[in-house]
Amino acid sequence: MAVIVEVHNTGDPELRRDMVARLEHVFSDRPGDWRVEILGSQGSERWDLKITGPNGFERSYTLEESLGQHEPIAVAGIVARMLPSRS
Repeated sequence: MAVIVEVHNTGDPELRRDMVARLEHVFSDRPGDWRVEILGSQGSERWDLKITGPNGFERSYTLEESLGQHEPIAVAGIVARMLPSRS
């Protein structure tokens, strides 16, 4: 398992560290190389989330602050639901 998590322009460094740790845990038992990118914007309450992985896996999602989707536990839950089931 290898996962690269990039989080940019999301504000609070502590929030970022917690988010990275939770995402690393989500991928801890997943085979293959994965990449998670979260791009925030100071001008918007929306963050762009992109996941890429083995076998051409690619998913995108918009995280909405008003829905609580900027919290690390919420982000980890959303990512976990987007992943393919384990074989």
